[in-house]
Amino acid sequence: MKNTEAVWDIVEAKSEAFAALSDRIWDMPETNYEEYRSAEEHARQLEAEGFRVERGIAGLPTAVMGEAGEDGPVIAILGEFDALPGLSQVAGLAEKREASVNGNGHGCGHNMLGAGSMLAASAVKDFLAENGLKGRIRYYGCPAEEGGSSKGFMVRAGVFDDVDIAICWHPAAFAGVNNPVSLACNELNFHFSGRASHASATPHLGRSALDAVELMNVGVNYMREHMPSSARIHYAVTDTGGSAPNVVQAKATVRYLVRARNLPELLSLVARVKKVAEGAALMTETTVRSEVISGDANLVGNVPLEDLMFANLQRVGPPVFDETDRETARKFQATMSPEDIASSYARFGLKPKKDQPLCEEIFPLYAGDSSIVGSTDVGSVSWVVPTVQMRGATYAIGTPGHSWQLVAQGKLPAAHKGTEHAAKVMASTAIDLIRNPDLIEAAKADLKGRLDGTPFVNPIPDDVQPPLPERQAS
Repeated sequence: MKNTEAVWDIVEAKSEAFAALSDRIWDMPETNYEEYRSAEEHARQLEAEGFRVERGIAGLPTAVMGEAGEDGPVIAILGEFDALPGLSQVAGLAEKREASVNGNGHGCGHNMLGAGSMLAASAVKDFLAENGLKGRIRYYGCPAEEGGSSKGFMVRAGVFDDVDIAICWHPAAFAGVNNPVSLACNELNFHFSGRASHASATPHLGRSALDAVELMNVGVNYMREHMPSSARIHYAVTDTGGSAPNVVQAKATVRYLVRARNLPELLSLVARVKKVAEGAALMTETTVRSEVISGDANLVGNVPLEDLMFANLQRVGPPVFDETDRETARKFQATMSPEDIASSYARFGLKPKKDQPLCEEIFPLYAGDSSIVGSTDVGSVSWVVPTVQMRGATYAIGTPGHSWQLVAQGKLPAAHKGTEHAAKVMASTAIDLIRNPDLIEAAKADLKGRLDGTPFVNPIPDDVQPPLPERQAS
């Protein structure tokens, strides 16, 4: 029987095909729950690789799952493929230039994320077959990570109930296994209803829903001093009730994104925000209705899995780039501010280095500033399945997340090399787990200990349906 490291050769042999998949997804950027072409590309690639494929899992039209192997433990590798609106950019160009007016773009590298995860799963599939090992490897193609919380809906539907371990990665400026910290979050709409009236002749008869929105925003802003410093609250007025100032607005909507360090803290903070909304409605004699759109749990770490993944990262070694990659990355760094570059290092707990365009090292285990975090729906999976995640170096150090620079680098050779590097680490981690059931049991025990006395409460209520857009007839 071959050593686990033999899977790296399989990854290398398949890498070109999955780089092409990544590039195809880059070429068809689709946003939350509209990833029909991207999901179908993933499904076809899974079928070509010999997986048993299910489309539309958990009732989500753009979610896909491929499984291979028989009996034994179930190892899931999670992928994504959704893009962001308004980030269209010409590939490879270190200058801001839209490829299409107001188009979408892969500003978080999910074209690489999905392709790299499937590459790892496919390599594990072949290794299991070649070595007669029992075990099932699954690739989950998860849509709508960018605010759509698909994994939360998938958890609620039970698609991870028989999974033993979940593995994933995310494109980044640095390679390593960092602090498993993210913020739990809920996205909610607050719909205010009032009474229209002539704003000059009979203003006393009107009850302004827009006034209520403004008062709510003021109230929440005053609340910021009295909430945990790790919490974050953002808002956007999505419906002002009209554009005529001479009409008292009878309706208005504001959308809030509430983030907190953990689920109990989140639920408490959301309840406080709702009270502010009710107060604004009382002050304006309007009514308010709140509606949850999406929600993510915070990440739950797992020491046995993180130790194992980091050991595999060290075995694989740091990512390898050439001088052409470095020179290209320098051109992109020239478009960034010193603060961008310093923040990139700080996020991973590293000291800045001069003339380091790309990461060619492995950052220390658990390094990172836990105050510089966002949210991810991987968090919801980590409450129900032992989960581990790595960062893969795929773009220039200093590249801001959700930026045109990140979109532009998504098809470069450095992106492909970093994706292959991450796939090797994930694949060998999965095989180690299948070969050593004690590691799986240790990971499950770690999760159970962390959640003792804190049962999982899905931040997506049972009556909330995924915000699926109506598909346009072609």
